[in-house]
Amino acid sequence: MASEELARPDAQLHLAGFFPFGPAYVWSEAERNDIYYDFAAWRQLAQAAERGLFSTLFLGDSQRLREHLGRITDTAVTGRPDQLVLFAHLAAVTERLGFVATLNTTYTDPVDLARRLASVDLLSGGRVGWNVVTTDNDWTGENFRRGGDVTHEVRYRRAEEHLALVTSLWSAWEPGAVATAASAPHWIRPGAVHEVAGTGSLSGVRARPSVPPSPQVRPVLFQAGESDEGREFAARHAQGIFSRYLQFDQALAFATDMRRRLVRAGRPADDLRIFPATRIILGDTDAEARARARWFGDRTWPDRRIRAVIEAVWGHDLSDHDVDGPPPHTDPVVPTQTLTHGVVNTNDRPLRTAAAWRELAEQRGWSIRQLVRHLNASIEFVGSPATVADELTRYVRAGAIDGLNLQPNAMPGGFDEVVDRLVPELQNRGVYRTAYEGTTLREQLGLAVPS
Repeated sequence: MASEELARPDAQLHLAGFFPFGPAYVWSEAERNDIYYDFAAWRQLAQAAERGLFSTLFLGDSQRLREHLGRITDTAVTGRPDQLVLFAHLAAVTERLGFVATLNTTYTDPVDLARRLASVDLLSGGRVGWNVVTTDNDWTGENFRRGGDVTHEVRYRRAEEHLALVTSLWSAWEPGAVATAASAPHWIRPGAVHEVAGTGSLSGVRARPSVPPSPQVRPVLFQAGESDEGREFAARHAQGIFSRYLQFDQALAFATDMRRRLVRAGRPADDLRIFPATRIILGDTDAEARARARWFGDRTWPDRRIRAVIEAVWGHDLSDHDVDGPPPHTDPVVPTQTLTHGVVNTNDRPLRTAAAWRELAEQRGWSIRQLVRHLNASIEFVGSPATVADELTRYVRAGAIDGLNLQPNAMPGGFDEVVDRLVPELQNRGVYRTAYEGTTLREQLGLAVPS
């Protein structure tokens, strides 16, 4: 390693189990389609993560079933049980694993959200985190009879007001407020639970917290915004951030930028854990792993899914279009889009996107299949356990990442190979824990307990 890549010679890698939306679990065929709603499957996944000393299990979320051409998307699993309900169940069958829920500030009530998060955090012994997200599209808002009323300009201001109220509620119950002795004259110390007032759009709210703090005081805050506003929001508030940067130089640049922002916000530079999402595919040899990765990619990108990516931009059914032929020469039927249906790559500019894709395909001589696979290519760690362990050691010791949001390759056994084959290699290099550091999520992430 170059000297600049040894910026953190003692840094430890964190693994977070990440369960995104999408048809990405065919490494071993699922027993049945409804396994994604089977608690036994989730229990097996969580217990495997804990056996592998993962820091957390993290779930993405959407507040409306994703759609394609006006129909519910049927090429991907787009719905799942309420995260906090699921996490409450999983906390009962694990002991140290943390749980991070994605919950929206735009369409949730802050007092109710604070109570639900604090309840699971308390009952789990301090193992909960909150991925703070916002939404600005009216398609999701229609679920709440508020379609189109939240603009991009105001959503982070509302998120600040929402988060301020939630964290104030978590801080408003004093430690040791509940009497432990049955002979005490009061079950709770008088004056130990304070009233909290909202600000801005929440200025009419007056509330008190419902439950006392957990051993980690309050849930750990995560954030996933990529914009300048999102990065600033994370620098002010978050202890973890989910990133899309995994190419080494880009990852290191992102980490450097975030640490500078933390310092400007008056925080220690090491007070934030950076988790890009990825997949790990192992083999006995590097060549075998690459062959498995090719097989996996072919299985998770069938013709229907490839065609759906093009249809989302062109705005109509293209089932008669050969995915091994060129992109359509016709223009999208809708020149602008104002709704977000859970699709990507449109950027609300279908005409511009279609023209750019056609130009790229013509320049490279690509078919639709090749174009879509290129557009959706992601950096994965592929190789023998030793090869992958060496590369991850390089990333974390250079300061490019703190951990990985690791997608399972199957449901429910998608973490088993990483746990059994990769974790020992990481431990041998001194870059991964050999036992949990404590009982709370803050302890597993090496974060200070807030006052």
